Amino acid sequence: MVELFKIGFLPVTLLDILDIFLVSFIFYKLYSVIKGTIAAQIFYGLIIVLLLSFVAQGLNLKALSWILKLITDIWVIAFIILFQPEIRRLLVLVGRNRIINLVFKKEEKNVPEIITEAAFDLAQVQHGALMVITLSTGLKAVIESGEMIQSKISKNLLRSIFFPRSPLHDGAVIISNGIIEAARCTLPLTQKTNIGGIDLGMRHRAAVGITEQADVLCVVVSEETGSISIAQDGNITRGVSKEFLYKRLSELLNISKDKGWKTIFENFSK
Repeated sequence: MVELFKIGFLPVTLLDILDIFLVSFIFYKLYSVIKGTIAAQIFYGLIIVLLLSFVAQGLNLKALSWILKLITDIWVIAFIILFQPEIRRLLVLVGRNRIINLVFKKEEKNVPEIITEAAFDLAQVQHGALMVITLSTGLKAVIESGEMIQSKISKNLLRSIFFPRSPLHDGAVIISNGIIEAARCTLPLTQKTNIGGIDLGMRHRAAVGITEQADVLCVVVSEETGSISIAQDGNITRGVSKEFLYKRLSELLNISKDKGWKTIFENFSK
C-alpha cells in the first residue's frame, strides 16, 4: 500500500485512513442507537476503560495495566451481554439498508396496493384508521411511543389492528419500507382546527400535525363517515378515490426510493 504521509515515525496509508473511518463510523452508529438509554452510561464506562488501558500501557504503569487487562480480556463477552438489545436493533437497521437489500433481493411487495385495499376495506365498515407512511424521515420517537410490531405489512394485519375491539386500534400505525413498525402511536396535534372551512377531528389533526414535522404521508379513515383523506406537508385532501390513493402512494414511495440512493448512509439511522 502506498504511503500517504507520516505522523512522527508512523507511516499512514489509504488503508489506515479507511480503517479509522470504518471504526469511527461503527462507534458513531452504535452511540446513535443507544443514545438516551441506560446502556449509554455503560458504553461511556467501556470507552473510559479502553482509554485508561492505552494510557497505562503508554506510560508503562504495570499494576494499572494488569488490572485493566483483566477487564479488557473479557470486554467482548461483557459487551455482547450488556448490549444485546442494542446490538440486535443495530443489526436490524443494517439489514434494512438499501445496499444489503440490493444484494439480497427480496420478493417485491406492492405496498401501495396493500395500504389502499386495507383503507377502503376499513372505510366500508366505518372502522377509523390512521396510517403514517414514512418517506425520507425516521420517526424513532413516535415509534417508541406505541407498541412495537416489526411485521411485514399485510391487509389483514392492518384490518385487525384497527378493529374497534382491538387494544391497538387507538393511535397511529407507522409503516416504513414495507414494514409495520409500531401501532397505537401518539402523534403531535396540529394547532389548526379548521382547513378549507371544514373542522378537523382529533384523528385528522394528528395526521396534519405529524406531516408538519416530518416527511411522511398519512392515510386517514373517518370513523363517522367512512371517507378517506390523505395528509402531507401540513395539508389534507378529503374524500379521495381508490384510484387516486393508489396512484399517490405509488408516486411517493417510488420517489422516496430514489432519494434513498442519494442519501444511502442515512438509512442506518432510521
